[in-house]
Amino acid sequence: MLWLLLLQVWVSCLWLGHSEVMDSFKNTCDQFFYKETIAKEGLLPDKPAWICQTLNDQRVYATLYDRKERIPVYSAYIYQPGSGKRPKTWTVEPQLIRDDLPRDMETEVALRENHEVSQNDISNSQAVKADYTDLKGLDHGHLNPSSHHDTQDSRWATFTLTNAVPQNSELNNGAWNVYEFKTMLKKTKDCQTTYAIVGAVPGTSYIPNGRVNIPSHIWASACCKTKHNAVIAWGAIAENNNQNEVEDLTLGELEEKLAKLYNRGPVSLFHKDCPRE
Repeated sequence: MLWLLLLQVWVSCLWLGHSEVMDSFKNTCDQFFYKETIAKEGLLPDKPAWICQTLNDQRVYATLYDRKERIPVYSAYIYQPGSGKRPKTWTVEPQLIRDDLPRDMETEVALRENHEVSQNDISNSQAVKADYTDLKGLDHGHLNPSSHHDTQDSRWATFTLTNAVPQNSELNNGAWNVYEFKTMLKKTKDCQTTYAIVGAVPGTSYIPNGRVNIPSHIWASACCKTKHNAVIAWGAIAENNNQNEVEDLTLGELEEKLAKLYNRGPVSLFHKDCPRE
C-alpha cells in the first residue's frame, strides 16, 4: 500500500510539473524564440503570467500575459503561413484559474460544465467572451494571427482570449492586415525559419466595463536566418486608432520606441545576433 501511495504522489508531482502556466519559458516554451533567447527585458508587467499556449496536448506558441490589464504583452511564434477554416468560438486559459486544471485551452462553457469552475472564477482570472460583446469600433485583435499557421490545430490555437487585445477595427482590417498578409510574406521570402514576436502596449483607457485595457500601440518584430545564412530582423508599430498607419522600423528602432512606451527599462526582443540596424 505504501508503494502505491508513493506512486500516486509521484504522478501528482509530474502533472503539476507540466503546468502550461509557469514561472518562465526557459526549458519549457523557449523553442518559439530565436536561439531560445526569451524576450523579457523591459517588458515584464506587475502581474505577469507565462503561458505555453497548448491545444490537443501540443505546444503551439508562447504568450506573456498581463493579469492586471487582462491583455497579452506579446505572443511569440514561428511564422508558417497557411489558410483554412476559422473557428466560431473563443477559448480561455484554464491554468490562469488554477494550476490543477487542464493544460489545453478550453471554452468557458466546457470549463463550467466539466470542472468545478464558476463564471466568476474565469472572469476574475482573465478576459472572457462577454468583455468583447457589443464593442464599437474595436475587434478581437489577434497578436499571433491564425493566417501565420499552416495546420488546423495551430490556427485554432490562436483563437484564445489570452492572444487577443481590443484593436481598432480600421487598423485591424486595414494597415495591420496588410502587414500580416503582405509585408510578412515579402520580408520572409528568403528566410529558413522566421521567429516572430507581436505585442501590445497598455493604454490609458479600458473597454466600457473597465476590465480590459485598450492598448495604445500594437507592434511586431521578427528575426530569421536566410537561405544564404545571413541573419535579418525588422520591426513595425502602429498607434491603435483610426489613423490606420503602420510604421516600418529596424529592430533597434522598435526596441528604443518600446523602451520609452513601456517605461520599464531597456527592451531586448531577440538574441544579440539579430541585427538592430
